[in-house]
Amino acid sequence: MQLQKALFLESKKGQFVVRQREIPAPGSGQLLVKIYATALNNIDWKIQQSGSHVDVYPAILGSDIAGEVVEVGHGDTGFTKGQKVFACGNRVNDQAGFQQYTLTTSIFTAGIPAGLTYDQAATLPLTLNTAAVGLYSNTFGAGLLPPWTEFGKDKYSGKPILVSGASSSVGSYVIQFARCSGFSPIIAIASETHEGNLKSLGATHVVNRRLSSEEQKKVITSITTAPIDIAYDAVAFPETQRVAFDVLAPNGTLVVTVQPAVKEDQGKGRKVVVARGTPHAPPNKTLCQGLWGVLEQWLADEIIKPGPFEVLPDGLHGIPEGLRRMREDGAGGVKLVAHPQQE
Repeated sequence: MQLQKALFLESKKGQFVVRQREIPAPGSGQLLVKIYATALNNIDWKIQQSGSHVDVYPAILGSDIAGEVVEVGHGDTGFTKGQKVFACGNRVNDQAGFQQYTLTTSIFTAGIPAGLTYDQAATLPLTLNTAAVGLYSNTFGAGLLPPWTEFGKDKYSGKPILVSGASSSVGSYVIQFARCSGFSPIIAIASETHEGNLKSLGATHVVNRRLSSEEQKKVITSITTAPIDIAYDAVAFPETQRVAFDVLAPNGTLVVTVQPAVKEDQGKGRKVVVARGTPHAPPNKTLCQGLWGVLEQWLADEIIKPGPFEVLPDGLHGIPEGLRRMREDGAGGVKLVAHPQQE
């Protein structure tokens, strides 16, 4: 029996502990991946604090995985031993990211193109999926036609879109997908310090998030007279949701990443939908499989670009402190990445 180190959340609302567990064997359609980089997401600290989303403990968390294929399961996975890959983990201990080895589902795994590091690749999976699901899912999103499908590229040319929390990881991918879908103008709400980067990703206008809500709405409505049918709030604070909802056109859709603070019955036929980003949710499978099928090439062609990151010290032992930082004061606009192989 081969052992590895893993970071366990020992009990509901409990503490994190690093200890050993068995290395799992891949089944049909799975890969065993040696994890060199795993990124942290807000859902990880929220699970610890709230006790939600997880029913079985001790639990291993972590959705963002980048590493090397060390064993290939049965069936045609499309991957080979020794290949550099990244993947979106699942909320099952054998498929989670906060450990040294994990199982990935081949249809939600992609090769890492030349020039991209494990750290960069690890920043992508969950937030990229959340952006895509919120825009393109018929169940957990606005139901738009994805740009990786036939007739999807530039489908929404000339239509405006509003992105709140645009400098967040999810927000930056929403901007890039919106660009691929042809939206224009792409109006981003963020700090002015992020204006240059957001415009390089595809934003046409950046509204200063430090303006009052009323001032933000005035600026937004001065940018375009066309109806804003889609708004994506990647931070989804009550006040940011209200701004987005107020400028939304009749029958428009507001996508949020947490429980809505605005109500659909406030009139004008507008609706609010919560993006559930995991590709493992059955309604997301077909949509996300299509996305993961093009990711390696899209990254190589720089159609999608990963965001900034910071590597945490102390390997798996450094993750709890990283989660504390995210919970208390954010991470300064960067994704936090840990190296599980580091002792």
